[in-house]
Amino acid sequence: MTTYPYRLLNVFAEATFGGNPLCVFEDATGLSDQQMQALALQFNLSETVFLLPSKLASARMRIFTTGHEMAFAGHPALGTAQVVHDLLQTGDALTLECRAGVVPVSLRDGVWTFSPPNAGAPQVMSCELSPAQVAALLGLAEHDLAAEPLWVNTGSDQLLVPLKTAEAVRRAQPDSAALAYWPANSLGRKTAYVFAPDGAAPAAGERLPLLARYFFAKVGGGVAEDPGTGSACANLGGWWLHSGRRLPASLLISQGEQVQRPSQLYLDIGADSRIRVGGRVLEIGRGVIQI
Repeated sequence: MTTYPYRLLNVFAEATFGGNPLCVFEDATGLSDQQMQALALQFNLSETVFLLPSKLASARMRIFTTGHEMAFAGHPALGTAQVVHDLLQTGDALTLECRAGVVPVSLRDGVWTFSPPNAGAPQVMSCELSPAQVAALLGLAEHDLAAEPLWVNTGSDQLLVPLKTAEAVRRAQPDSAALAYWPANSLGRKTAYVFAPDGAAPAAGERLPLLARYFFAKVGGGVAEDPGTGSACANLGGWWLHSGRRLPASLLISQGEQVQRPSQLYLDIGADSRIRVGGRVLEIGRGVIQI
């Protein structure tokens, strides 16, 4: 029987029980793909990470949802960076290898920040459904949309749906009965990231506040909501660039209030179009699994 230590962390958390939960296995050497997938299902979190040695980066991370392996995900990158930083005693800048590429991660003033794998060239495509159809899937009216829904990919492709008001973001309620019509991304996942400005325009030097929610179809049916989604936040940066908005830009994204897991994500898009997503990481426990 082999022992595999793991850590439990909350990412994008400003308080102990906020943010998006994550499990990181410190050393997955010897685990098969099937065992990693089974452990991800056992922990039943949105993602579970398995650390392995890397010849390309500080460490290699394999990211599993309860149903499949992901090429990249944001909150696993930040939580994993904190674990690698502690295990390897790295400096405040390190790199993580994943299926999508090598992700640079850095720590400053208690905030971990990553740049997505495709940050320099975000891929943007039109949605196969009309704006009215997308709005209906989300329990909204077409006039709630601020612009055309778009597929954006800076590391993991997701459907971004800009809304006119934070009230519309809060009102969104996906229709589980319409999942058959929900468009799927390149991995077969059905997702939607809705967002809108939240409050008055910021004063000089302050971040622009946005409210966001991320919905996804669960394995076995139904729709769930993610508390804090770093990959979607990075895609919001890609959307910002595609929309030709003013640069540089600094945004503060609030997410997770509807699922009682408040999260704060820091998004910066530089004058050079570089996208960076940040958040705080809190470790809340450790344990071991015996296999």
